[in-house]
This record gives sequence, structure tokens and C-alpha cells, in this order.
Amino acid sequence: CELGRLGQKSGSGFYDYDEKRTPSPSPMVMELFKEYSARAGLETREVSDEEILDRCILPMINEGARILEEGIALRASDIDVVYVYGYGWPVYRGGPMHYANSLGLDQVVEKLRHYQQLTGDDFWQPAPLLVSLAEKGELFS
Repeated sequence: CELGRLGQKSGSGFYDYDEKRTPSPSPMVMELFKEYSARAGLETREVSDEEILDRCILPMINEGARILEEGIALRASDIDVVYVYGYGWPVYRGGPMHYANSLGLDQVVEKLRHYQQLTGDDFWQPAPLLVSLAEKGELFS
């Protein structure tokens, strides 16, 4: 914003925009990111579509398991209904708890532990209910 890069209305922001408002990555912004990363001691890397999906959906599943543990919701399907009708989750996908069941809870726990180890952040620690169900080979009911 300080640079006057206010998005499409100014023709520049994170992206540069042509006269048809078609976005293209801005070399200037990419350079700013590189400089910031170097100062912060961060390494840049490629991030796969699968990792982006995992980092968005796995926390929802994990929080859903905590909601069930705490008795805030009675059934996993109650959580899915909230996501489908309250947040616009695609109906044909069934909600995050249904998605967890389709992946397999053992896979969900494995991925959460992977991100916990990768980041060192307890945010990714699997909920006890999730771990318990995965160890028994069960699914959310």
C-alpha cells in the first residue's frame, strides 16, 4: 500500500495488471519477497497442491475432532452440515469430517504429525479422539 500498489484499481498490487485487468506476477514484488526472506533467514521452496490442501483442511478436521471430544457437537455429520450449509463447503464433498473418513483417519493423523514435525508447532498436534479412532481403525460416525 505504501508503494501505491492497491490492486486492480491502480494496475498493480501483488500482481501487475494490464489494460484488460489480466494479472501477471510482479517482478518487483517477487524481489521484495526474496529480500524479506533473506533478511528473515527463510528458505523458499516449492509447495505442492497437496500441501496447500492439507494445510487448509487438516486443521478443520483436527478442530472438528476436538469439538466432538468436548461434546459441542454430537456427531461428525453435525459438523459437516455446518460446513456445507453454513460455510459453503461443496455438498458433493460432504464436509471435512466426511473427507477425513474418505482419506482414512490413520492418514490424517500421519499428515498432522508430519506438519507438526516439519514446523515444530503444536498447532498440528492431532486431537486425542482422532488418534484413538485411527489406532482402532475406526472412522468418524
